[in-house]
Amino acid sequence: MEARSTSLKRFGKLKVVRRRLLQQYEQQHFVSCLAGFYSCRWKRYQRERTEPGKCCCNLRECMFFPLLVAAFCFSLVFLYTWGEGKNDYNSFDWYNYGNLGYWFLWSLVILIVAAVLFAYVSLLLVLAMCLLAEGQRLYLHWSHKIGTFLVLGFSIACLFALSMLWRDHRKTVRLSFQVTAPYLHIGAIAIMVLLAWPVSFHAIRADKKVTQVIIVGPYLAMLLFLFLIPLGMYSPCIREMGTLGPKPALIGHRGAPMLAPENTEMSFLKTIEHGGDGLETDVAISYDGVPFLMHDDTLRRTTNIADVYPNDTGKAASFFSWDALRKLNAGTWFLKNKPFVGMGSLSKADQKQAMNQSIYTLSSFLRLADSHNKLVIFDLYRPPEKHPYRNLWLRKVLDVILKEAKIKRHLVLWLHNSVRSFVQSVAPGFQHTMGRKAPIEDLLKHNIVKLNLVYTDMSSEDIRKYAAANITTNFYVVNEPWLYSLAWCSGAHSVTTNAVHLLKDLSQPLFLMTPQQYSIMWILTDLTSAFLITLIFFLQWWREKNFSCCPAEDSNSMIENGGSYNKFKTELSNMPPILA
Repeated sequence: MEARSTSLKRFGKLKVVRRRLLQQYEQQHFVSCLAGFYSCRWKRYQRERTEPGKCCCNLRECMFFPLLVAAFCFSLVFLYTWGEGKNDYNSFDWYNYGNLGYWFLWSLVILIVAAVLFAYVSLLLVLAMCLLAEGQRLYLHWSHKIGTFLVLGFSIACLFALSMLWRDHRKTVRLSFQVTAPYLHIGAIAIMVLLAWPVSFHAIRADKKVTQVIIVGPYLAMLLFLFLIPLGMYSPCIREMGTLGPKPALIGHRGAPMLAPENTEMSFLKTIEHGGDGLETDVAISYDGVPFLMHDDTLRRTTNIADVYPNDTGKAASFFSWDALRKLNAGTWFLKNKPFVGMGSLSKADQKQAMNQSIYTLSSFLRLADSHNKLVIFDLYRPPEKHPYRNLWLRKVLDVILKEAKIKRHLVLWLHNSVRSFVQSVAPGFQHTMGRKAPIEDLLKHNIVKLNLVYTDMSSEDIRKYAAANITTNFYVVNEPWLYSLAWCSGAHSVTTNAVHLLKDLSQPLFLMTPQQYSIMWILTDLTSAFLITLIFFLQWWREKNFSCCPAEDSNSMIENGGSYNKFKTELSNMPPILA
């Protein structure tokens, strides 16, 4: 009888060991994939579980894991920074064209590379988190370590280059936070919920209270910070119902350069066709005194000068006579280079029309705007040294406006500042516009009615201040819907854009919500995440409690002792069916 009781106890322990062994191996296919992709260790005997109270990896891996986390963080920051800078991709590509001499969509290439590298390092980090959650010791393969260093180096180098060469880009990122911060907050909370699984696993298995505090303390501190950070958020798009101002007017930047060659008749007609409220352009003076539309100093980018005048490709546009300029084609480059990321394909009729575009004169531009009652604003470029009209260029422009085109004067937003008092005396009725911020007293003194500001200077407080003095604001160049939404919520009167056809369709700002809606979203996010994190910690505690249902010494010794598992299988096969 006593022998039978001893045998039953022994079989009871063997049942526990059997359950623990099955629990240890039942997910081996999943763990094999994790370890295979992360460590290139596809065989079971190559892997090693983390013992309770022990570190999840050796010293070298412990030192490298923070580099993996850093690579993820820096690549995420760069991807977000570069992604939000899409509004200025054309300016970036134009800058590279000026330095390299040929057109290429470098901005799109950088975006794709940044996305691929972020996806790669994110996958490694997810694999690491899953392995930690499964209690496996980490060992990152040497090829992935090289890849991690490359991602980290690339991200840091690009962020440094942006900070040095494109300082205003930081302002763009800060502006983006005003509309994306509530959603970035939700994303950060979601990441913390996912991290709860490996954190709780190792905290509960730690054999010392100090170790548990070291693991859980920073996690809970970060979680508390994320729970409370909405208290310091500000967004003009979080506002009460009925307080949103009118939709900003749209001024076509060089027409509609995403639909047609810039500064051509077709481009301006496309802006008018899509409901634009105004037209923006750049004015230069030909060698024989004809004002024409051209943004660049030379004709290389936007004409076929290399085919017509191959020896004069570097010559300033203003040193050509109008007879020479009118022979150039100003549209074929557009079909060849596709200057904007995300440009749609043109219809055959539009392609044919684009191929037949020529350089446009200021006189024709003004007549077109006047016939459709559209506002006009233009940058005036003084001719270079030794140009016959270097000192007469403003008078030539005024003659075209007042005597040739005879456009209605209230449609002209006069931007040039050097001879403003003279222009006000000979051409009363222009809407005088300033290209920088200034004290209200100075603006009123010079009869300024509008500010034309770069979008990085956008401030809802300044917009309200100027609006109180009947001075409206226009921001340039605003192409992205999120940036246009921010200008709308901030109270901007108008924006200059390359994408009239896209922004015209917005019926309300993106990310618009009431304070009550945002409070509900914030509270629900915090409560849901707190519940899920608590549930994860409880499940980990419950799982570990079940694993320790028998003395660890007995079961471990039975598993680890040489031949004991074979004995276990033999004796288990001899157990009565009801016990097995």
